[in-house]
Amino acid sequence: MIDTVNGVFELGTDGPRTILVGVDGSDTSLRAGAYAAGLARRQGSHLVVVFVHVATAAFAPEAIVAARDAQESTLAELRATAEEGSARLGVEYTFYERRGNPYAEITRLANELRVDAVVIGASMQAGHRLVGSLATRLVRDARWPVTVVP
Repeated sequence: MIDTVNGVFELGTDGPRTILVGVDGSDTSLRAGAYAAGLARRQGSHLVVVFVHVATAAFAPEAIVAARDAQESTLAELRATAEEGSARLGVEYTFYERRGNPYAEITRLANELRVDAVVIGASMQAGHRLVGSLATRLVRDARWPVTVVP
């Protein structure tokens, strides 16, 4: 890109420098992770992977432990997948783990890191077609381009 004001050629600044992808272990989030990793490789971008632990306080007491164990197991698998994929593709990445509302945490992290793009998997839950999903909210409210992967 040529800076017409200063007459200087910029190299490598046309694409996203930092891409954030939200993963939760679902099929669509895994596809979003693969898409984001490929995009980061092609664009020479840094990949930010975020996993948000959802609140378990609303669960029955006996279900809280099982839900936490399932989330920890999913987190461990996602970390291993990210490490393997990064090594195979040659993509630099940072893995973040947050707790709370996925929309709030993804938005907060994207703003903190000043990411250039967000990639998220489409919701597979039927009710989200009526009341909205994380992807829909991000597309509607975001200050960065959002890619929703089916």
